[in-house]
Order: sequence, then C-alpha cells, then structure tokens
Amino acid sequence: MGGTPGARRPKARLPPVYAAAVRRSVRVTLAGTAGFYLFLYGFDSAVAATYALFAAVAMAGLSHIPGTGRQRAATLVPVVPACWALITIGTYLSVRTWSAVLGMLVVGFVLAFTAVGGPRPAGAAPGLQLMYILPSFPPYAPGSLGERLVGATVGLALLILAEAFLLPDRTPGVPYRELAARAADHAGRCAGELASAPYTLGETALRTAREVSGGLRSSRVPEAERPAGPGVRARALAHTGLAARTLLGRLTTIPPLSGDPAGMGPGVLRAVRAACLETASLLRGRESSGDARSRLQEARRAVAAGAEPGATPAALRRHAAVLEVADAALALSTAAEIAVRGRDAPAAAPGRFWYARMRAPQLWWRRLSGHAGQRSVFFQNAVRIALALAAARTIAGLDTLPHGFWMLLATLTLTRTTARETRSTVRMALTGTLVGALVVAALLALVGTDTTVYAAALPPLMLVAFTLGPVKGVGWAQAMFTMVIALVFAQLAPATWRLAEFRLLDVLAGSAVGAVFGLLAWPRGAHDELRRSVATMLRSAAETVVATTSQLAAGGARAPVAVPPGHRSLQHALIMAESAYAQYRSEPKELDAPDDRQDWQAALMSGHHTLWGAGRLLVPPEATVVPPLSPEPAEAVTRIGDRVAAGMLLVSARLDPGGDTPGTPVAVGARAFADFDAEPPGAPRPYYAAAEWLDSLMTDVERITGDHK
Repeated sequence: MGGTPGARRPKARLPPVYAAAVRRSVRVTLAGTAGFYLFLYGFDSAVAATYALFAAVAMAGLSHIPGTGRQRAATLVPVVPACWALITIGTYLSVRTWSAVLGMLVVGFVLAFTAVGGPRPAGAAPGLQLMYILPSFPPYAPGSLGERLVGATVGLALLILAEAFLLPDRTPGVPYRELAARAADHAGRCAGELASAPYTLGETALRTAREVSGGLRSSRVPEAERPAGPGVRARALAHTGLAARTLLGRLTTIPPLSGDPAGMGPGVLRAVRAACLETASLLRGRESSGDARSRLQEARRAVAAGAEPGATPAALRRHAAVLEVADAALALSTAAEIAVRGRDAPAAAPGRFWYARMRAPQLWWRRLSGHAGQRSVFFQNAVRIALALAAARTIAGLDTLPHGFWMLLATLTLTRTTARETRSTVRMALTGTLVGALVVAALLALVGTDTTVYAAALPPLMLVAFTLGPVKGVGWAQAMFTMVIALVFAQLAPATWRLAEFRLLDVLAGSAVGAVFGLLAWPRGAHDELRRSVATMLRSAAETVVATTSQLAAGGARAPVAVPPGHRSLQHALIMAESAYAQYRSEPKELDAPDDRQDWQAALMSGHHTLWGAGRLLVPPEATVVPPLSPEPAEAVTRIGDRVAAGMLLVSARLDPGGDTPGTPVAVGARAFADFDAEPPGAPRPYYAAAEWLDSLMTDVERITGDHK
C-alpha cells in the first residue's frame, strides 16, 4: 500500500556517535576479556587476569585518547613502559598507607600535569592513574609483581592490536596541515585578486576567507588534529594556522591599490600570491624550493626602502598595509616550512620562531616550567586531582574499606574542573550506581557462586556498557560499570549480594571526596581564570604598545634580537590565556547564564598582533640606527598608542574578576577620535606603519567586547 512492489527500503543506520561507541566497545571488550579468560581459566592466575582486564579497560574505557584506532595504537605503544613503572611503584609503596598516599599525591600530580603536552597525553592520564591505583592497595605482595606486569603487558598488547586492526574508524577529520594549506591557497587567490583591477575582493571571496579562517580555530578542529604539543613541528603548525588567519584578516581589510602610482603594491601582492601557493604545496607534501618566498622578501624590502618623493598620506597608508600583508605571508611561509621539516628547515630563524632550533627536552621544559604556577589551569587541575586522590587513598587505608580502589576510581572519574559540574556529575553517578547495585545484588543472590554464568554474561555486558556509557552519560556509565566489575570479581572470588553494598559505599565515599575538593580548589574552573588571564595579558599588551610607540618616536639604535625587551612577559601571559581558553571551551556552561559577549578569540589574536607588530616595528633584519620622528608625527603616534593602551586597560578592568572591576561598563571604541586618521606633515613611512598596526589593534579590542560593528 502506497509503495512500489519490490522496492528496497533503505537500511537503517546507527547514528555516528553510536557507531563509534560500538567500534570502541568491541575493541576493549575483546582485548580485556581475552586476556582475562586466558590467565584466569588457562593459567589459573587471578592476579595476571585482573591486570590484563584492567589495563585494557583503563587505557580504552577510562582514558579518552583522541584520534583514529591507529593513532590511538601509536599513542599506546610508548605508554606500555610507563605502565610498568607505575605498577612497580604502586606495588612497593603499598607496604604502608602513608607511603601509598605520598606516592598517590606525587603520581597523581605528575600524570595530571602532563596534560600540558596536548590532547593525547591528557587523554591517556586517567588510565595511567589507574595503573598506579590498582597495585597501591594491600595485600603488599612484591612477589606477585611479575604476574602483574605480564598481565598488564598482555592486556595492553591485545588492546594495541585491536585498536590498530579491528573495525577501523571512519575517515578522520581533515588534518590541520590540510586546513592550513587551504587557507594558504585562498590567501593566494585573494592576493591575486587584489593585485589587479578592480583591486577589491568580491563577496564570495570575503565569505570564503571568513569560513576558511574560522575553520582553523582550535574549537572547530578535532582534538586529534590540533597542533597542541610542545615539539618544534607542533608549535610551528599552530604558528602556521595563526599566520594564515592573520594574513586572511589583513587581505580582507587592505585599502584598494588602484591609486598606487608606482605599482609597487600590486607587485608585492603578486609575490604574496606566489608565496602562498608555494606554502600550500609544501604543506601538502610536495617539494618546495623556497624561490617564491625569496622573491617576496626582495619585493618587501623594495617597498620598505623605496620612499616615493611626494607620496600622499593615502599612498603611504596603502604601502603600510601592503607591508603588513607581506610580513604575514612571510611568517606563514616560514612557519609552514618549520612545521614540515622541523629543525632541518633552512628558513628557521630566531625572533618569533625562537623554538625552531631547540630540542624536544628544552621545549618540554619550557612548556612545563611555563605552567608551574597557580595561574595555570593545568597546574590547578593537577593539584585538585592529586589532593582528591591522596585524600581518598588516606580514607580507604585508614578505614580499610573493602575494594577500596573503587573509591579512588570514583574520585578519579567523577571529579570535574568546576564545583557545579562535579555536583551534577556526582548526583547522576550515585543514581546510576544505586540502580546498578540493586541489579547486582539480585543477580548475586539468584546465581550464587556459579562462575559459568558470570563468565558467559561478562562479554555481552561489557559490549553494552562501553557502548551506552560514553553516549548516554555518567549515570548510565556508572550503572553499567557497577554490573561489569561485579561479574569480574564474582569470578575472582566467591561473592554475595554484599559486593553491591561495598560498591555503592565506595562510590559514595569517592564522589564525596571529589565534591569536597571540587568545591575547595578553584571551584569555578576556567571561567574566572580565563577572565583573569586575559585581563593580565591585555595589561601587558598595553605596556608593550606604549613602549613601542615611545621607542618609535624617540628613534635610536636597533638590533636583530630574538625577543625584544619586555616581550617575554606578554608571551607568557598569552600562553596562560590560551590554556585557560582551551579548558573554558571544554567546560559545560550554565543553562541560565547570560550569553557571553566577549570574543575570547579576538582577545588572543590581539596579544599575538601586539607581539608581531611591535617586533616588526622595532626589530630590523640587521643592526641600524633609526632617526627620531619629527615633533608632530611623534606626538601623533604617541597619542594613538596611548589611546589603544587605554582601550586595552579599560577592557582589562571590565574582564578582571577581582573586586576592583568598574561597576558600569565603559565604552572602549575610539573611532570618535580623529587620531587614527591623523596625517601630520612630513610623517614618514614608519609612522603610517605604526598607525596601521594600532588601528588593527583597536579593532581587536573592540571585538573583544562586541563593540565592533
């Protein structure tokens, strides 16, 4: 009725989120149960069976390593020796409660702090925590260390094989290098369009530029593809994305070059086009000679040195804008080459590419030491989880709770970065655990000690648990996991319905510890820290702006230094703001909270623009002496710099969560003032270059608070 006879109905397909959960559930179930049954029923080793199962569950069920199966397998290979070390340390420190607690405090902090290395170390950390927690409880049995290590090794090996070869994931997201290549491609097309009549971009090009630039934002890039690591290539790739966004932004706001009498501007833009296309080709793995970048450097030097006699202020402004475009394109080209070739890149240079010649240990040390302070969200998270786990281990040891490691597991999995999120998570977890405990109690009472039933029911239950848990949320996850571990322990030793009671008590105690430390240690998570760190960054940026305009007006000796004096504090403040923003994006927002009008991306871009512009104005390619500006241009550029710095300070005061914040928002827009359009008599090219830079900074500042139209 109403259908064509014999017509095939389309096959029903699982939603992508369920399909991904099913694939991962199959892998962890096969890896975990294969090792568990092999040792328990094949070799009669309950210890090795326990470690084989929990190693697979820890690194695939508890950990959230981003990427495809093969990417996760590659991440897990170097994790195996770390698991050996943690199991060994936990085994020997379990001799006394105080030693186990001290070890938990240190190991908990170190593993949580490794999140500074990017999404993959952060994702593996919870599973590694469990590799210490499991052996840190009595009985103190160093003689069983060999069984523990063998069991964990087999479980991890089976998991690595399953991740690499079993049920491959769907096509992963677009690699970041390809996103950057597309941005470079489009920047090249925009530059070519601007170099010829009518010297403007059409609506389609402008819209595409916004889309391509937005696609490079970290919030829109899958975790596995984000260049967040401390290494040379990862830093350079992140730098490439930032340079591409900066270049696209400059190209969409450049004044029309139709009035350029010497034709130098269009010539530079054609060189920009060639360099961008060369960069896109390099990012896609093709060989690049670097000739296009060399030609762009020559064209840029020619424009910077060639002062046309009697050039109008409008022409000088256009040339200043062209220089900004050329500098962004050169930064893009250089960063891309370092991202592809690493420390072997011939274009590697000091200054903004300070990391290009450093080795991995140096860069890791820079990353770790930069976050070793209470203003870093990574440090805050590490302190919070370490204290919570140490407290839970103390309570479990003093009260001798049965299966006390369940308490620590609950603390580990339920502690969140905000007190509100922790309370919500604990409420759902306790409800789920109660439901699971009731089911377990009934099952144990009915089945008794018949391990055959438990052995047959474990694999299908794990499949369901690791499919529904990640999709349905923490309540479902706790209910299903309660049933899973009950079936596991019922096979390891005779169990009664009281096993469900112990599980419920342990989760209740562990969640209470997590809630307490979520309330005591930075309870608002990254919300206040983001506002505080951006406010600090803007204050540092304001200082840099004032210092730069003052030095520009005064003239003097200039040298090609790696980092201009005073810029390190702004670099560090920018790093803190970026890490706080990354965590802020990961935290759920309150449903009844007003819309956040702040454009945090614009705030971060303003910090980068401040550093890049100041470096471009004050750091020459070779040592030189710069003459001072004449009185009128000097007064004008100083006044504009003060105006921009004042705007940054006003926004900083508005954002700072401290008690000294102005009660009434202050308008920061400076467009009503004529300073930005000032054309003092005899103003040289550096004046207009500074004016263009300051104008773009003012636009960034207005975007932060939504004042820019």
